[in-house]
Amino acid sequence: MNTILLPAVTPDSNANEQHDFKMRAQDSLFARHPGNPILSRKDWPYPVNSVFNAGAVVLDDGDTLLLCRVEDRRGLSHLCAARSANGIDGWRIDPQPTLMANPREYPEEIWGIEDPRITYVPELKQYAVAYTSYARGGPGVSLALTTDFRSFERYGVIMPPEDKDAALLPRRIGGLWALIHRPVTTLGAHMWISYSPDLRHWGSHRIMLEARRGGWWDANKIGLCSPPIETAKGWLTIYHGVRHTASGSIYRLGLALFDLDKPDLCLQRGDSWMFGPEAPYERGGDVNDVVFPCGQTIGVDEDTIHLYYGAGDSCMAMAAGSIRHLLSWLDANSGAEDANGS
Repeated sequence: MNTILLPAVTPDSNANEQHDFKMRAQDSLFARHPGNPILSRKDWPYPVNSVFNAGAVVLDDGDTLLLCRVEDRRGLSHLCAARSANGIDGWRIDPQPTLMANPREYPEEIWGIEDPRITYVPELKQYAVAYTSYARGGPGVSLALTTDFRSFERYGVIMPPEDKDAALLPRRIGGLWALIHRPVTTLGAHMWISYSPDLRHWGSHRIMLEARRGGWWDANKIGLCSPPIETAKGWLTIYHGVRHTASGSIYRLGLALFDLDKPDLCLQRGDSWMFGPEAPYERGGDVNDVVFPCGQTIGVDEDTIHLYYGAGDSCMAMAAGSIRHLLSWLDANSGAEDANGS
């Protein structure tokens, strides 16, 4: 995608108006589509338990493709593609799984494959699909390349367990490929970035965003949602935070902005969450209180975002927003602490 050029935003000097803007922006950054859920198990051409957490891309023919995580009735997941001319309805779903786990050749997939993120890589003229492979050792990050979402070149596991929530940046940084991912280490569950010369061997691992501590909405556990969006201001990134409560966990979405040439450098981080479970299909499901996007598409105006998210780990939903509004919201809602502060 080309870098998105944005008009300058003039800060409002009036404190009351600034507060009102924050409240309005927080309530309207993403508008849920009235037809939600847009995909569920009842739409599937073969028996499944649930459909959620899809990677998303607009294809050359204009179709929107969602590469959905589909959980079968055993509890194991595979990936299946659904195509639509308008990205909302009229979905044409592959009659059989598009990408199945292959534990014979890839033993790290013995318990299924999950949560794909899709990045189109112009240099390779291919789509890179980073997904979670699941086995006895826990979740790891695997990678596959494709031109048509029918045949795939599989690289196997590139980040060993426990690791997930991964996406490849669309271009090299300093001559190296860059992968955002979320390992769980003795340091906690934070977002990291790693670099590779060949997509197979990875190093220079660095934390790029830490989970906060204490009572914050994103304390203790965070992770990447959809792949970052390249803008003139930086990599605009939607991430999830997990709030642990007496009745269970709540998955909500926040925003952060990272430097274009040094993506481990966080420039801005929203203080509050900006999208959370509210609708009935988000509050209830196989897992309650979850909104979890793995993909988005950008409109021809280079501003409109169609955010595709799993709701309640049970179905797919869509919400529309604006890149300019997200960046303006970050300007107004960051700065209570440093980006990686406690």
